[in-house]
Amino acid sequence: MATQLVVDIHTHVYPPSYLAMLRARKTVPYVHDPAEGEPRLIILSSDDDPATPLDQRGRPVDTSYSDINVKLAFMEKHGIHCSVISLANPWLDFVPSPEAQQWAERINNDLDSTCAQVNQTSDPEGTKSATEKQTLFAFGALPLSAPSSVVVEEIKRLSTLPNIRGVIMGTSGLGKGLDDPALDAIWKALEETQLLLFLHPHYGLPDEAFGGPEAVSRYGHVLPLALGFPLETTIAVTRMLLSGVFDRFQELRVLLAHSGGTLPFLAGRIESCIMHERKFVVNGGDEPGPQRSIWDVLQTNIYLDAVIYGSAGLQAAVAAGSHDRLMFGTDHPFFPPLQDEDEKWPSVTTNYKAIRSCFGEEKADSIGMVLGSNANRVLKLGLE
Repeated sequence: MATQLVVDIHTHVYPPSYLAMLRARKTVPYVHDPAEGEPRLIILSSDDDPATPLDQRGRPVDTSYSDINVKLAFMEKHGIHCSVISLANPWLDFVPSPEAQQWAERINNDLDSTCAQVNQTSDPEGTKSATEKQTLFAFGALPLSAPSSVVVEEIKRLSTLPNIRGVIMGTSGLGKGLDDPALDAIWKALEETQLLLFLHPHYGLPDEAFGGPEAVSRYGHVLPLALGFPLETTIAVTRMLLSGVFDRFQELRVLLAHSGGTLPFLAGRIESCIMHERKFVVNGGDEPGPQRSIWDVLQTNIYLDAVIYGSAGLQAAVAAGSHDRLMFGTDHPFFPPLQDEDEKWPSVTTNYKAIRSCFGEEKADSIGMVLGSNANRVLKLGLE
């Protein structure tokens, strides 16, 4: 019996040059690198509480964030044959406009060359099957602080790099959200190149949504990550829908992190509210409103990763789209084991378990599609 292909489409890397840039900063995002003790990565504004000592802010950052050999060892441990790596949040959103293009080119060239080197080393003769070697591809980063014309230029350049299969973007877009008309040129470029857009949260919700800064501080990352990130994604995509992005760009392909946040669960409620909104032309108002249903968009434009850690959420993702639009992911290097460094990561094994529980062993074909075949098809990875 052949080994099942496993492709991880949600796995991050901070290249050494990027970490060096963060170490040179003193405001979020930055890395605190003390003379003694472990470095700390502070990428969320809620992490940068002046009342918290520097050596306790954010999260520890070790070689798993930047060393590709550590990534490959992680893949080996968890039975992953191919990873589609991407720069982690906050990407290049904070880089001053004049420097953004240069940094995007540097990061993206590094990602492409890293993939090329690993792929060549893993199979120098080009004779191994996809499950006998380790393969890397990447999602490129965009210089979103630069003018949209510069972003479009980088998208077109990325489409020519052999190991790039898409781009990763946060929910702020050019700074005003994803319903910003200034993004239309970028949507058009992604549509024309057919690069997949991996939409990933970072900015969360205001502390007040969770009870204020004191509540956020008291419970660490639980409220902003467990609740803020999923709702951020849901709000961002709903704004895209309401503003007609999917009406104007019907070939745009979007992969949503964390199984789409709460979008699959709330899709029916969103559609009902749209149907009854008096501001929209269809109900006598003066706002155009979306022309396509959210269900149509979920089943045509949107793909979901399976980074949801439970079968209930995964079942909602399948019901909203379908099993052929769902792809396995790990969110490495975040959420490592806190006790035994040698054990398999619970954040990964729970995703495996959820996939198998959601479909059952009698649906082995569906399990195989989610674990690897879908990614191979959608991203044209050519893994045979």
